[in-house]
Amino acid sequence: MRVASPAGKSHPARTEQIILFRVAGQVFAVSSASVQEVRSVDSLAGVSAEINQPALRKVRHVLHRGDKSVYVVNTAMHFGLPASGAALVFVLRKTRTALLVDSMDRMATMTRLQALPLAYCHEERRWYRGLTALEQTVIPVVDPDGFLSAEEFALLDASLMPPTASEQHDLGATEVPQ
Repeated sequence: MRVASPAGKSHPARTEQIILFRVAGQVFAVSSASVQEVRSVDSLAGVSAEINQPALRKVRHVLHRGDKSVYVVNTAMHFGLPASGAALVFVLRKTRTALLVDSMDRMATMTRLQALPLAYCHEERRWYRGLTALEQTVIPVVDPDGFLSAEEFALLDASLMPPTASEQHDLGATEVPQ
């Protein structure tokens, strides 16, 4: 049995700060608490390395931070959008993921997060936490953990490791005579 709350005692809306950003003309939101830093793509030139994993084309660069590898996800490719000119990188907290985005629109306060409609029925259920409405516009709120799965991290981590001696031999590597 539910008891109605006494008159005048309403629960305050739970708010969350979000960052609105654009990718290929589309607006998305991410919790500001999940973004560790925002950097210019130009500032990554000396600190990122290229990575070649044909099975995972949405990741082309890796940042090495101490003993941790942070994978840079091309968000346009991830969402199946047309290629765009990314200008910023969002380095995410509590995950080894960074996002290439075209621009950051602004910060806003989200007061309500709606569950995803059933029309979101495939991998997009993992991509988004839900939807929010700001100024008469519905905006998808991304899940920071939804860009790379555990299997994709394992695949990327394996591509960073130098080949073992047996793998080099299998690839036809020749030994240097002594």
